[in-house]
Amino acid sequence: MRHVWQEFKQFAFKGNMIDLAVGVIIGAAFGRVVSSLVDHVLMPLLAAAGAGGKGYEKWSVWLNGSEIKYGQFIGSVINFLIIAAVIFLIIVKILGSVMKRVTPPAASEPTQKECPLCLSNIPIKARKCSYCTADLPLVGA
Repeated sequence: MRHVWQEFKQFAFKGNMIDLAVGVIIGAAFGRVVSSLVDHVLMPLLAAAGAGGKGYEKWSVWLNGSEIKYGQFIGSVINFLIIAAVIFLIIVKILGSVMKRVTPPAASEPTQKECPLCLSNIPIKARKCSYCTADLPLVGA
């Protein structure tokens, strides 16, 4: 039982897990702020401009005895678009540019070498040239 508890502690308190939990909590709070912006500012302005002041929640149409509440759907779509735009700007643009500045470009390892006898390009780990069949010294030897 003690071994299982130790494994659980290692799993639960890893840095990645804590970062994920913080991200989820901040994301939920941000979602509530954006929902409030859409529900209490943007959609009432849209309702006042387009439907004579009628609340957007009440925008609906009856079709074969069923009420289709397209006003609430429009609010959800605007909510999603705002969240997606902010996430795109923060994650892709801002963090992407920061990571480019912070992370040095990786030096690529050579994958080919030149045969000393026939001067053909061959794989770096080759022990025999595929063109002239010369025996080659090992890399790093």
